[in-house]
Amino acid sequence: MNIEEIIEKTNHFLVDEFEVEAETIVPDAILKDTLGLDSLDYVDLVVTVESNFKVKLVEADFAGINTFQSFYDLIENKLNAH
Repeated sequence: MNIEEIIEKTNHFLVDEFEVEAETIVPDAILKDTLGLDSLDYVDLVVTVESNFKVKLVEADFAGINTFQSFYDLIENKLNAH
């Protein structure tokens, strides 16, 4: 799966799961602020990513993840590690 496919799939489930406008999800936007994430929302985010991409995420994976682009890169790196 290439990065464009990852971005498209990720944005689709983020719009559905977190009820945000698709236009607000841009690569340099701040993930936490745009999605309005609290600690429980991060759990939902992890579960959603794991079920959509069949990868395992741990808390340490989110260190340094601030923007949507860094989030897409994390997913891409996890997919490529398999």
